[in-house]
Amino acid sequence: MSKVVIIDDEMLARSIVKEYLQKHPQLELAQECNDGFEGIKAIQQYQPDLIFLDIQMPKINGFEMLELIEQPPAIIFTTAFDEYAIKAFEAHAIDYLLKPFDQDRFDKAVAKWVEQKNTHTEKATQELLETASHSPGQNQRIVVKNGSKIKIIPVQDIFYLEAADDYVKIHTKEGYFLKNKTMNHFEEVLDKLQFVRGHRSYIVNVQQITRIDPYEKDNHVAVLRSGAKVPVSRGGYGKLKAVLGL
Repeated sequence: MSKVVIIDDEMLARSIVKEYLQKHPQLELAQECNDGFEGIKAIQQYQPDLIFLDIQMPKINGFEMLELIEQPPAIIFTTAFDEYAIKAFEAHAIDYLLKPFDQDRFDKAVAKWVEQKNTHTEKATQELLETASHSPGQNQRIVVKNGSKIKIIPVQDIFYLEAADDYVKIHTKEGYFLKNKTMNHFEEVLDKLQFVRGHRSYIVNVQQITRIDPYEKDNHVAVLRSGAKVPVSRGGYGKLKAVLGL
């Protein structure tokens, strides 16, 4: 018996999946959830083998929810059409069901999961999230776990980002939050006219800069509105000048 969790904010969509599951007695429904917060709790509690996950949900979307789970289970997405989502699914997901879908299409997705469940890896899920992160809707905010709480950070509230071993520190007026991503990831997905990697270990929000001062040899330091000082390398100084029009 394999445990299943359904995560979708539409009651009708959840009821359809529950109905279709009745043809699969080997799948036990552990819980149904109507948003990503409930989904995280259910996954932590039940450790399901498979989840049926919608993308467009209130609070946090399906991709953001997956980023907050250390070892996500296998996923079959149930969603309306989205260009970036489909690109991510086709490359890395076990399967995706475009709403509305019928019993036959559902059965094929489950069969595909049964066939792949011993070979589908966590790495594939991480690659899927990396592909999906380039969607315009995915780079306007960053979702992080802060203890037992979930924090949504609009990108305009970020002062700067700082490399911290396997994490990135996201500095805001409320302090910093850790995200298990790389500096290269944020350099790629954040707006390059707003966020500049002025140093190997720092990406700065140019709207927060009040001045750039010389600092040791060919280096500089960016002084932010908050009073924070962010190192700027020689190469980074050139990039900042280009963006700031100096």
